[in-house]
Amino acid sequence: MENSRYDRRDFLKLASAGGLIGTLASCSGTQQPSPEDAQARPANPGDLCYMDAKDLAALIQTRKVSAREVMAAHLDRINRLNPKINAIVARLEDEKCLALADAADQQTAKGEPLPPLHGLPIAFKDLQPAVGFPFTRGSLIYKDAMPEQDSVLVERLRKAGAIAIGKTNVPEFGMGSHTYNKVYGTTFNPYDLTKSAGGSSGGAGAALATGMLPIADGTDMGGSLRNPGNFNNVVGMRPSVGLVPTAPSPFPLLGFAVNGPMARTVSDTAFLLSVMAGADPRDPGCYPSDPTIFRGSLEHSFRGTHVAWCPDLGGLPLDPQVRAVLDGQRKTFETLGCVVEDADPDLGGADSIFLTIRAFRSAAVYGPLMARYRNQMKPEAIAEVESGLALTSADVAQAMIRHGQLLDRVRRFQEKYEFILCAVNQVPPFDATLDWPRTINGVKMDHYVAWMKSAYWITATYRPAISVPAGFTPEGLPVGIQIVGRYRDDLAVLRLAHALEQATGFGRKRPPIAADGQ
Repeated sequence: MENSRYDRRDFLKLASAGGLIGTLASCSGTQQPSPEDAQARPANPGDLCYMDAKDLAALIQTRKVSAREVMAAHLDRINRLNPKINAIVARLEDEKCLALADAADQQTAKGEPLPPLHGLPIAFKDLQPAVGFPFTRGSLIYKDAMPEQDSVLVERLRKAGAIAIGKTNVPEFGMGSHTYNKVYGTTFNPYDLTKSAGGSSGGAGAALATGMLPIADGTDMGGSLRNPGNFNNVVGMRPSVGLVPTAPSPFPLLGFAVNGPMARTVSDTAFLLSVMAGADPRDPGCYPSDPTIFRGSLEHSFRGTHVAWCPDLGGLPLDPQVRAVLDGQRKTFETLGCVVEDADPDLGGADSIFLTIRAFRSAAVYGPLMARYRNQMKPEAIAEVESGLALTSADVAQAMIRHGQLLDRVRRFQEKYEFILCAVNQVPPFDATLDWPRTINGVKMDHYVAWMKSAYWITATYRPAISVPAGFTPEGLPVGIQIVGRYRDDLAVLRLAHALEQATGFGRKRPPIAADGQ
């Protein structure tokens, strides 16, 4: 195995134990192991990379597969594919990763209860401080920064047993939905290496799609969990504001930015959310909840459920290829029993509300940096900060007042329509050499996040929202659909997303580059 620094015997041990013969199998098969299979027998080492995280965790916990074998399989994928994708950055040496897996196996051998993510490799998003890894935030200003303390989310994932092996790549400061920066470079889309992987959790999305990670964390302010989920044919969920703690945060009660899960399946997304969710005293905006509800069955009947069908949210420009894919799924929701009606929520003011609050936040956080390091910041970041510095207190106050009115309008709209169905991204994955799309279906975009309105308008509603694979363009580029639920009804969103996923199966289509894992 070229570029690999561990012994091939790590794989052959498992092959021998399971009576398997031949060379390493591909991780790219579309057949997904069932929970029953996971409990009954060891997995082919090649299959480990695309096995559902819940099943993989069960194999480790029941000692049918070792954490070392799981780690070795994923390291092999990383060594083969990451040089082409550039999703995982600041990675530990293979020997250190395997040593951490050995330590997990020693803990397993004690026969004591194990945490839910025990032995699963993870790479934290580079907007999360994690002890032992650089915390660059995609900026040259922070390229040598090493945090002294974990974020609450990182702390929670470590305690749940996940083994940290690196970070996932992000845009500078997480700004924009295209992952490139001057520290680590560009992350490319595994379905077409000339295209963007989205962002700001672009590294996470691409790593999941290629089988380099079984689970991933992300953040979302304007679409940073949903957009890369969409672009990489995986699942990205923006939870309800206050469900997952965000500490440390400069604005703990502002509520627009959230932490959340990404995975290849809705079930694994719920599984990861069950670990992430729950109040923490360090985040005063986090409300009491029962995270264990996300570990139950997602099966649910939607017969008679009223849903609002509004792909363009009432007139946003939408690429014809995206619209065609979404239109093809309307029948699926009807088949599931939903009463699908053309209806647009009144999101008037959502644009100015989001942009004002975002600029206000950016100026407060990055204004001092710009004064000192302006020449090291990308033009979009400078423009964002300058926009915020130009705001008056009255501007911000009016945005907050209009936000309250928007929230109430959406509440009343959802008294009839339990779900809102719309585009995640208004465009399919675009050329990775672009900073951002300049036009959509002939309509000029006037700023660097203007092409993301279908995501950030939903952010302003404070509703839980998820991106689920919905199909592909004629060129084979992924397109997701956004399911928006009622206030704090995250479980219902996951259930409908799961029903769609099971009905279509689009999430099981692997990127062509996955064959390189053979």
